[in-house]
Amino acid sequence: MKVPDGVRKALNVLLCVVAVAGTGFAGREIWQVWDARRQIDAACAGLVPAGRVLALSPAGGTLTHRQAEEGTIELESLPSGQDCELFSTEAGERTGSASGARWFFTGAVGVVPSGERQTPEQPWDPVGDPFGRYTYPAQPLGGGIAGMVTDSGVVVELPCPRGRVNGQRISALWARATLMTGRPFTEREQLTAHDRDVLAQTAVGTANNLAERLGCPGRLPDPPDGIPALTPGPTPASRAFGTCAWYRAAGFPRDRLLPDQVLASRTDARLWDERCVLVLSRSRASTLWHGHADSLPGAGRPSRPGQWFVALHTYSGEHAKNVHLGTDGSTGSGTRAEPGQAGRDGRQPVWWASSVCAGRAQIHTMTAAYGYDKVAAAQLEKLFRGYVDDVTARRGCTDVTLPAPASFRAD
Repeated sequence: MKVPDGVRKALNVLLCVVAVAGTGFAGREIWQVWDARRQIDAACAGLVPAGRVLALSPAGGTLTHRQAEEGTIELESLPSGQDCELFSTEAGERTGSASGARWFFTGAVGVVPSGERQTPEQPWDPVGDPFGRYTYPAQPLGGGIAGMVTDSGVVVELPCPRGRVNGQRISALWARATLMTGRPFTEREQLTAHDRDVLAQTAVGTANNLAERLGCPGRLPDPPDGIPALTPGPTPASRAFGTCAWYRAAGFPRDRLLPDQVLASRTDARLWDERCVLVLSRSRASTLWHGHADSLPGAGRPSRPGQWFVALHTYSGEHAKNVHLGTDGSTGSGTRAEPGQAGRDGRQPVWWASSVCAGRAQIHTMTAAYGYDKVAAAQLEKLFRGYVDDVTARRGCTDVTLPAPASFRAD
């Protein structure tokens, strides 16, 4: 059927309008992506892979970055650690931000050693979530990479032997990629599977870009796909695994004076900080307090989950050379845990042991919560020895030095 000339002309005009509109829309999208990449490069010194950031679930719409020194990466200040902060209108719309945009991503970089002190838990600070919700202990990234996955991001380390930054010797560099958490960008209070994978790729890409910029010889391999979700805790001590498996295997949970829960992670000797936390449930802590209240002057009844605990760490390599226990009130530095030695902080119930694993210094620490350190005084030495024996056996360590038995006194 022949189309009338008037109808044909109208159709042609409509097609032209649609084509022009489509071209305009595509042009706007292209410009938006180009500008987003420009914002990421400007904020992050060209180190953070822009394509990976744009693949994150809150990265749509218009991207901007914080226009301030503390929100942009300055390579001249790497030893103090640097970060870049990005905002997106997509994150703002999906979270109802009144400003129209919301901070959604942070990329951070630095070098090792940085001079930053490593400090284990303090005896007065509860571990885990004080409101009784699940806590998600960090887990190793795996894939042959020294890296950790947390409930908000991924951090990796890359060796840089004989490296230098601003004339300062370094042994490694690190990179971290962190996503804003909370609804609607999390599932059960942790990152989605998609965002975990993208953040791992982002952290590894950032580390490799920094290594190239600094002239470091090595590069990290691609991270594994399908990074598993974090294991929620605390978990019953009868099911302790990984860094806390020794506690279950030795039968410690059967002792009613000892913790009945754990915060554990998979083991990985590449990690610069490996942790196991033994936690008393609120009911067990309350029962023990009532049975020992007369001998605990000034120690209030534990009323929150994680208030009574024993926390254990192993710091490795350069990180083991700047571990400080507790605080001393005047300088805030506490006792320095010296490699090759062992002992206890002068004021707090915090102990350290040392060893050498694959030629690298290791510092092992134990913190006991206030109040509980007196209740469990007779068990603390065997707990610490059990932990140190496990981690040094796993890592093939030598030159193990433990605190003197007298240091486990009940003050």
